[in-house]
Amino acid sequence: MRVLSSLFALALFATASAVPARQSSHRAVLESRHHLPAGWTKRGGLNKRGEVPVRINLRQNNLERSEELLMDVSDPESPNYGKHYTAKQVADLFAPSKESVETVKGWLREASVASHRVKYNHGQGSVTLNMTVAELEELLHAEYDIYEHDTGALHVACESYSVPATVKHHVDFITPTLHFNVPLSKRDENAHSGASKAALIGQPGHSAVQPHQGAAVESIFTDLRNCSKQTTLDCLRALYKIDYEPVVKDKNSYGIVEYTPQAYVPSDLDLFFKNFSRGTIGYRPKLVSFDGGVVQNNQTGFDFNVESNLDLQYAIGLVHPAPVTLYQVGDLVEGASFNNFLDGIDSSYCGGDDPNLDGIYPDPSNATGSYKGPEDCGTAKPTYVISISYSINEAETTPAYEERQCNEYMKLGMQGVTVFYSSGDHGVAGRRGYCIDPVTGAFSPNGTRFTPSFPSTCPWVTSVGATQINPNSTVFDPEGACEQFIYSGGGFSDVFPMPEYQKTAVAKYFKDYNPPYTAKQYNNSQMTRGFPDISANGANYVTAIDGNFSLVYGTSASSPVAGSIFTLINDARLALGLRPIGFINPVLYKNAWALNDITMGGNQGCGTPGFTAVPGWDPVTGLGTPNFEKLRDLFLTLLFSA
Repeated sequence: MRVLSSLFALALFATASAVPARQSSHRAVLESRHHLPAGWTKRGGLNKRGEVPVRINLRQNNLERSEELLMDVSDPESPNYGKHYTAKQVADLFAPSKESVETVKGWLREASVASHRVKYNHGQGSVTLNMTVAELEELLHAEYDIYEHDTGALHVACESYSVPATVKHHVDFITPTLHFNVPLSKRDENAHSGASKAALIGQPGHSAVQPHQGAAVESIFTDLRNCSKQTTLDCLRALYKIDYEPVVKDKNSYGIVEYTPQAYVPSDLDLFFKNFSRGTIGYRPKLVSFDGGVVQNNQTGFDFNVESNLDLQYAIGLVHPAPVTLYQVGDLVEGASFNNFLDGIDSSYCGGDDPNLDGIYPDPSNATGSYKGPEDCGTAKPTYVISISYSINEAETTPAYEERQCNEYMKLGMQGVTVFYSSGDHGVAGRRGYCIDPVTGAFSPNGTRFTPSFPSTCPWVTSVGATQINPNSTVFDPEGACEQFIYSGGGFSDVFPMPEYQKTAVAKYFKDYNPPYTAKQYNNSQMTRGFPDISANGANYVTAIDGNFSLVYGTSASSPVAGSIFTLINDARLALGLRPIGFINPVLYKNAWALNDITMGGNQGCGTPGFTAVPGWDPVTGLGTPNFEKLRDLFLTLLFSA
């Protein structure tokens, strides 16, 4: 049962008893909000006697060493480069310490919580119990209340909470607390205020990465001289020097993640393959369903078919006969978030989902199409390479929520998994092209503060921006940053510190090309994560959609193309008995010569020209686009055996 439903069922508007004054000089704030999200106001009248399920997510052990541990197996200069961990080794390494468990239990005992009410789940690293709102307020020194959205949606939350200073370093975050990202009524689906619940990421308009439709394709060009007008498989092969036929097939693996209701159309795959890859006609990706994920065919059209069609047509077309796995996540009612996907490939990650942000399973809804099975936890292994063409605004959730998820990408890297994320389609702006109002903190079409996208800002993924073959140019000419229909997402995180592997390149960028903006526009401390890391073409993709061809634009195309290129590199390595490449960023930043530097174009947004592509790394196109031949030769020199 959802947290909120249990609250509302207990007479939300009963008279609340006064909360006694609390005094303590040994408390530490764990999370807080400075502004309410747009559209929300405090309504008041919460029944403090109502009971809620509480989850205390414990801090994982060895997190302070996480970057060191990942770099030990990912830095080409490390003696342990490529000696990846097993999933069990990673889970054991980061399980909460006995000290953390006992500290939290001791805190609850001191708060007069009977021990029989407290349950510890080692696999999920959390302590759970039921408490009244009044008890929870006393425990967290927080003030809970009812908040109402302009649409009439109601939500129970606090705006800040704290724990004893001796407890703070043993806890990641606690729910329910201050997350306001709740599903709103249908009336708000097209509104321009408020944040998007992560579990709605598959719904049209809810992702900061959304393919854009261009002109219908009346006739397909086959000459490489026309690649500035139409991007096809042959254009990409010529552009990135991909002259390679996979040889190991079943030993390799490439995963594409889609969130219901986004779905591919089988006949569209064959229409595409008939024109561009005839040997692939009839091929279908291996379907792995998480939490009732289904390739639905009830909702069709560009908004529901373009993402999956685009990803799979180009991924399969580039890597076939290497196998492609489709991770379809979430049912038709509840939807799914990035966390639901991560749960599905790692059982030790399950249990920390936020009911106000993530899909909760079994689906509590009785609607047709709701999934009543148990939550998928570690039901499938991750593929060697994973591409995800979705994102949310970094400011839409809390740092604690994002840091927990980012740590999971770090763990995947330790296991030899390469994760690609699209960087965004609105330049320095966020979802719908909106930016942050620096006064209210709300997203607004008139906002002026840049809006980085997550998970691209996580240092342990490879963020992929977008380029274009410039008008009247060919595949043999240098590309520019994409400035057709979309602008490559890029900038600097407001949450994550700059990783060690990136410091030299970003320091050079600021030294030579310091952008003309202040801290009012973006985090200019020169100490936070910059993105993207690399780029790939994101313009004029000829894509089969519902029986017709159309041009499509976006980093939605860039990420699966980059993932395909590195899947082919894995094939070349596996053919020699070598291990998969794993987390690639440290190798790329030390060997930027293996990429095509992009020095033209920008990523405008928020009423500014944005950043500019310059020699070396930049927050528009990263280090540049892949050169398959150079990258393959580079990774084949890193001879760590299987």
